[in-house]
Amino acid sequence: MLTAGGERARGGGTLPPRITEQRARLAVLVPSTNTVVEAEYQAMAPRGVTIHTGRMHVPAPSVASDDDTTRLLADVRAGVPGALRSVMTCEPRHVLLGMSAPTFYGSVAGAEAYEAELTARAGVPVTAGSTACTLALRALGARRICVLSPYRPVNDREVRAYFTGAGFEIAGYHTLLCTSATQIAEVGEETIVPAVEQLARARPEAIVQVGTNLWFAALAVDLERRLGIPVVAINTATLWAGLRAAGIPDRFEGAGRLPAEH
Repeated sequence: MLTAGGERARGGGTLPPRITEQRARLAVLVPSTNTVVEAEYQAMAPRGVTIHTGRMHVPAPSVASDDDTTRLLADVRAGVPGALRSVMTCEPRHVLLGMSAPTFYGSVAGAEAYEAELTARAGVPVTAGSTACTLALRALGARRICVLSPYRPVNDREVRAYFTGAGFEIAGYHTLLCTSATQIAEVGEETIVPAVEQLARARPEAIVQVGTNLWFAALAVDLERRLGIPVVAINTATLWAGLRAAGIPDRFEGAGRLPAEH
């Protein structure tokens, strides 16, 4: 679990509390290059909610150019049907999309169409990260936002268009320009924190992070407290939205204002 200070709990030689009932099974679709989503979801999931993963094979993790990025996104999309078919055999109540960029393409209409397409395939509701961020920002009462991204320009254009189309004003945007999908998970606190602090100088009503392979859920808790404004991690928002859609109303501490208050 996340600690009250927003840090990932470290092992102390004891087993986690036993789960004596399974209240809900949630599926999550994750690119094979992603090493963050499962860990952050498991750390935040309420007791009795279990997370089950379908992984899309990504043979080439490079995102060093727009062309490489486009190729990787095509691989992710091509892997979705197989990953979804596999994970649905555990009969989850809801499906979360643990990949970020594809869910922003085509603005709001594109995101809604993608969710609808995958909902039809799955036979259960699907929540995309883009939709979850919108729901989170609206719940927190934020319209003027800043965005933190690990992406290349080809993705950032789509993220900007999505949030603008959803009715948000973008006061600032910082991209980390990561060169591979796996390298996103290697970006450290020493890089992320100054970037968020710089965004905060634009005086937004909230800061939102995209890119599910960035270790940000725990950092967001501390940044939110220090900066005095909501800081929304896409993994936190997606899990929160999926829990609420699946009928799990639990509010929980240690993961920021969103799951604690809404």
